[in-house]
Amino acid sequence: MSGSLRIDPFSFPDPEADLPGDGKETDTAVIAGGCFWCTEAVYKEVDGILGLRSGYTGGAAETADYRTVCSGTTGHAEAIEITYDPRRVSYGKILKLFFSIAHDPTQLNRQGNDHGTQYRSAIFYKNAAEKSVAEAYIAQIERDKLFGAPIATTLEPLTAFYEAEDYHQDYAARNPSQPYIVHISQPKVKKLRENFDGMLKKPG
Repeated sequence: MSGSLRIDPFSFPDPEADLPGDGKETDTAVIAGGCFWCTEAVYKEVDGILGLRSGYTGGAAETADYRTVCSGTTGHAEAIEITYDPRRVSYGKILKLFFSIAHDPTQLNRQGNDHGTQYRSAIFYKNAAEKSVAEAYIAQIERDKLFGAPIATTLEPLTAFYEAEDYHQDYAARNPSQPYIVHISQPKVKKLRENFDGMLKKPG
């Protein structure tokens, strides 16, 4: 994962621009970084994350099912909807983990052996403020040459989020021995724990 990252994740910078908290107790963010099993597993351990849903976004309601999305013809991406407490974790910090841990943002329409537009790297913004923060952070990452290849992440307006089938929800936690989880998901979680201990939920 992130074989082209030029620095270790611990040194990955905070965004220079971020959303103000505005006193909100909850907010949501939608991101796509390959298989939703992996991205969900990373954010599950982060303090301030209140809820996670795996699903599909970018296409129509009638094609928002796993079998059809896997055809790569629907416009949908496998994505996660993150419900978070902005007083404990900011939108920018969510993007920081997205770029440094959750996936490789330099891969176009793929993540590892998963190929197709449904596995694209994308940030689905719901307003101009989110778009502005995401644009600024990508510009910051490219300015500082943090990767050895251009960022392939697209910024797309969020029109609708369709929750995936029940068996996809919390998949990594419920299927720890599944080979994909062992070889792809768990190493990302391990990297999160090693590099961002201060962002993790406390036991108890």
